[in-house]
Amino acid sequence: MVFTGVGRPLAPTEMAAPRPGPDQVLLRVRACAVCRTDLHVIDGELPRPRLPLVPGHEIVGEVIEKGARVERFAVGDRVGVPWLGWTCGVCAACRSGRENLCEQARFTGYQIDGGFAELTVADARFCFPLPPVYSDAEAAPLLCAGLIGYRALRLAGDGRRLGLYGFGAAAHIIAQVARHQGREVYAFTRPGDAAGQQFARELGAVWAGDSDTPAPEPLDAALIFAPIGPLVPTALHAMARGGTVVCAGIHMSDIPGFPYDDLWGERVIRSVANLTRRDGDELLELAPRIPIRTRPVAYPLPEANQALDDLRHGRFEGAAVLVT
Repeated sequence: MVFTGVGRPLAPTEMAAPRPGPDQVLLRVRACAVCRTDLHVIDGELPRPRLPLVPGHEIVGEVIEKGARVERFAVGDRVGVPWLGWTCGVCAACRSGRENLCEQARFTGYQIDGGFAELTVADARFCFPLPPVYSDAEAAPLLCAGLIGYRALRLAGDGRRLGLYGFGAAAHIIAQVARHQGREVYAFTRPGDAAGQQFARELGAVWAGDSDTPAPEPLDAALIFAPIGPLVPTALHAMARGGTVVCAGIHMSDIPGFPYDDLWGERVIRSVANLTRRDGDELLELAPRIPIRTRPVAYPLPEANQALDDLRHGRFEGAAVLVT
C-alpha cells in the first residue's frame, strides 16, 4: 500500500521484491501496526517523506533472507522493526548513547520503505527479537506505541500520580507498565469518550475523564500522546511542584501561551524524540513479565486506508494492526 502524496489515499501497488543489503534482512511481513505518526506523514505534517513511500514502522516479520554481514538473526527468525531504522554511529549523539538524536538518522515508513506490504527490508542492527508469548498482531503495537510510550514514561521520572492525555495505542500499553510500577494512573480522553474512559478503567486507571476536566489530584507527571498543543498548558496546570509534562508525539499543534506561575516551582516541560535500541531491549524484556496485554484491532492489508481513517476518528480502543 503506497503513499504518493498528500491528499491521496494509499494505493495498492505491485512492486519488485526488495533485496537485502549486506547489513539487512529481507522480511516476510506478518503484521504491521498503524501509528498516529503514519497519519502525520500521510497528512503532510512531517515534511519531505520519501516518495513514493510504503508507510508502516511497527513491523513483525519473518527473516527469509539475510545480507552477508548479518549474524544476529537466522532465516526463519521472527523479528520486530521499529521507527528508528538507521543511524550514523559516529556523531556525538550516537557515541554518547543518544542515537535517537542522530541528525543523520533515517526512519522506517518515512525515509525507508516500511511494513504496509508483504515484503520489506530492514537493517538487522535495528531489529529486535520478539517475545514468543505474543502473537504477531499482539507484538506489533509494542514496536512504537510501546517503545515511545516506555521512553516517555522513563523520562517522566518516578512520580506516583501519572496523567495520560490521549488514551490510544501508546497509553493502553504504558498504563499497564505504570500500574506494574505501583503508580496511580489518571486517564484523560477526548471529551465525551465514555468507551475510552471505561477502557482506561479496565486497565487499572484510578480515574478517567475528559481532557478538559481538571485533574482530581495534583499530578506528579503527565504523558501527552494526543498531538494537541493546548493540552500542554492544561497538563502543566495540573502538575504538583516539581512535576514533569512529557510531550510524547513526533508532531504536535502549536502550544499556546500560559502563565509563568504554572511553570514555576521547578515544573518541567520536555519532549521525547524517537527511541533507542536500549529502550527496545528493556521494554521487550519487561513486557512478558508484567505481562503487558495489547489490544490489536486487525485489518487486512488492502484495508489500510480504512484503518488510518478509523484511527484518525478514534473508532476503536487499542491499536489497529494490518495483517498479511
